[in-house]
Amino acid sequence: MEIATVVKANGGYEADRRRRLRRLRCSVKDYAWGKIGSDSLVYRVYAANSDQPIDSTRPYAELWMGTHESGPSYLEDDDADGGSDGVTLRSWIAENPEALGDRVLEKWGCDLPFLFKVLSVGRALSIQSHPDKVLAKKLHKAHPNLYKDDNHKPEMALAYTQFEALCGFIPLQELKSVIRAIPEIEELVGSEEANQVFCISEHDEEKVKSAVRTIFTLLMSAGPDTTKQIVSKLKHRLHMESQERHLTDKERLVLKLEKQYPDDIGVISAFFFNYVKLNPGEALYLGANEPHAYLFGECIEVMATSDNVVRAGLTSKPLDIQTLCSMLSYKLGFPEILKGSRIRPYITRYLPPFEEFEVDLCDLPCGASTVFPSVPGPSLLLVLQGEGRMSTDASADEISMGDVLFVPADTEIHLKSSSDLKLYRAGINSRFLDSP
Repeated sequence: MEIATVVKANGGYEADRRRRLRRLRCSVKDYAWGKIGSDSLVYRVYAANSDQPIDSTRPYAELWMGTHESGPSYLEDDDADGGSDGVTLRSWIAENPEALGDRVLEKWGCDLPFLFKVLSVGRALSIQSHPDKVLAKKLHKAHPNLYKDDNHKPEMALAYTQFEALCGFIPLQELKSVIRAIPEIEELVGSEEANQVFCISEHDEEKVKSAVRTIFTLLMSAGPDTTKQIVSKLKHRLHMESQERHLTDKERLVLKLEKQYPDDIGVISAFFFNYVKLNPGEALYLGANEPHAYLFGECIEVMATSDNVVRAGLTSKPLDIQTLCSMLSYKLGFPEILKGSRIRPYITRYLPPFEEFEVDLCDLPCGASTVFPSVPGPSLLLVLQGEGRMSTDASADEISMGDVLFVPADTEIHLKSSSDLKLYRAGINSRFLDSP
């Protein structure tokens, strides 16, 4: 009886230990487009999350939370394991696969299917798109140094501050207006090709896509000397016209991009894309093969676990213009903006049409409490403001800005704030988890 009792007790202890919330140390990226030092939300979160000295003179662009090998998260000390510094979240999950839940294990194997990030954008990112799964496998096999994995990368950006982006192709009527108003486009692609958009109806979807594909590919494929000449001409014309009229938002953006990336074809291609301005608490989601470029601001981002990016402008990194132009869907129209749905007191959910992820935003006033119900999949929690207490049936933790925690499947979380508390939860899309 005594031995059985000890075994049972140890088994219960081990189960509780596996169900505990796991504090994480996370990786940071200092890409040139990030904000510098304390101006960057990424810097401030990383400084609170890390136990290492931080260089405040560098750009801080992205904080990565998850299991991708290009920016892994590590477990903090774990007394039960005799100390686990240097243990990645991915390797811990491999040893404790039940933490993912049966449905997630069956669908995606022994890894988190999503990657969670904070972005601080000081200047425009590259004009880019992410491949679907079929193309991702081909690109990874052909160029593993450039395309780091074989997964697709649908993503969602949830604005923390005012956030600006280019996303998707503008509607046909707007494209016609652009070609009339921007003679430099016709000069680059040829009058016959540019004018074909005036001869098609928006109801003929395939002809519209074909025309836009032709014009955009010609534009992006222009040689460097021609591009330099045309961008200079565009810049001069807009500066002259600004003395006689108010430039449009897009024209002012193009001049700003030209300062950031002189002589870059991305400056002119910006006219083809929707200029999206998100307010804090609004979200933008992007499927495979959709062109986009984040421009300015700070956001919370979540995506399928991948780092595959096909670039074609506004960057000094390697370009793959042919691949990008051939892979795009060429759908026209303004993207859907998610404002989230209140799912319980103080918690708003953002639910994109992707199985891998969703995001909950919890805004908890000082002294208030709420509950994240148990779900049959894992989550990552990020605290961006304030302090409070987080408890489960296996552990209790004081939390504050910069804390990142892994939550095993089937774990109910109780929150109580000791100051105004803002935190984000990234998890598996509940439509997938709730489906039969």
